[in-house]
Amino acid sequence: MRLNSYETIYILRPDVSENINLSLVTYYKKFIKKKGAQEIFIQHRGRRHLSYNINSYYDGIYVQMNYKGNGILVNSLEKSMRFNNIIIRFLTTKNNLVSDAINY
Repeated sequence: MRLNSYETIYILRPDVSENINLSLVTYYKKFIKKKGAQEIFIQHRGRRHLSYNINSYYDGIYVQMNYKGNGILVNSLEKSMRFNNIIIRFLTTKNNLVSDAINY
């Protein structure tokens, strides 16, 4: 089965402690690895001001995850994030490589 490259960015509430933040990152890393993700790369983007308030929050803690997986993995991940009240917003995009787009 061919794995696609995905990027998931999620925003945590600004009042979350560093310990909870790290435990959540660890949890999602184990979660996607268990579901078959490969080449997992996680970056903490830090606390940033939001362009508009989300659930009465003006700041958020950004975390970016890049990985290779399939659509079933993405659906499971997003369902898990949807029910987590610490995460105020998330977005997953499929990254297409230039070499995939060119068919000779």
